[in-house]
Amino acid sequence: MDLLLYLPARATKPAPFLLNLSFSANSNTVDDPGVRVGAVWGPDKKKIPASQGRRFGKIDVVRLLDAGFGFGTIYYGDIDPDFAGGLPYGVRAQFPEPKADEWGTIAAWAWGLSRAMDYLETDKGVDSKRVAILGVSRLGKTVMWAGAHDTRFAMVIASCSGEGGAALSRRNYGETIAHLTAPTRFPYQFCANYGKFAEHVDRLPVDAHMLVALMAPRPVLLQTGDKDFWSDPKGEFLAAVAAGPVYRLLGKQGLDVDQMPAAGTAIFHTVGYYMHSGGHGTIPSDWDQYLKFLQMHLRVPEAE
Repeated sequence: MDLLLYLPARATKPAPFLLNLSFSANSNTVDDPGVRVGAVWGPDKKKIPASQGRRFGKIDVVRLLDAGFGFGTIYYGDIDPDFAGGLPYGVRAQFPEPKADEWGTIAAWAWGLSRAMDYLETDKGVDSKRVAILGVSRLGKTVMWAGAHDTRFAMVIASCSGEGGAALSRRNYGETIAHLTAPTRFPYQFCANYGKFAEHVDRLPVDAHMLVALMAPRPVLLQTGDKDFWSDPKGEFLAAVAAGPVYRLLGKQGLDVDQMPAAGTAIFHTVGYYMHSGGHGTIPSDWDQYLKFLQMHLRVPEAE
């Protein structure tokens, strides 16, 4: 796994840090000619140069550094490939074959984030008590799972995580368990038992509000788009609201509203919710909100 790491040059103390899980190699994720060209999974289950792979936009690292935050990014395919039949090519091949209640690729990617955290705890330039994680779409699901499993992560920012992430399964709206676990789609991303609830969502013993609540008392921001109906922004909002009692129990503030905010209006407590005007994924203006939420909860006080 190739971890690209930046730290603020003017920092006099360990810096708070944002760790990003990316759909592309590091060389495609940042605008830095000094980063070596990575490799990504291409057709026929083979690696190809990142320059030939898909691009998903660059992250403005300098803006984060100027705000006093370190930044790191990892290509998710370095951990486990994102295709059916990928088990022999990723980290899970080093372990016994998963049983029906054991990890799929999302759990493997989350495990990889924890291994990156192992390293960050050794880096004297990083404040390992203030590390946030960020992921979009299926990687939004991943950071939710990583945050639930590993309390060393101080914050989770999940973009458009949808079904299997922050959206309530029992709404059966947009993308559903049946969609995710259909043989031609993404059953490999989850434990095999997940598919048993495809047609029986009412029997699912958990739901997304419990996943959100597992972050408590740590901050969590759910970001989505008001037109991203496939990911169900209302289902994510309702899950955030329903996680509130756990946050209050632990002395923190949940979302504490009962009406969905309009697009462009952020609700930032310990639980945060924000919709941009538009569809799936992250747009440049979302980074304004990410930075506000990071500064609200993880900023180094000036006295330090």
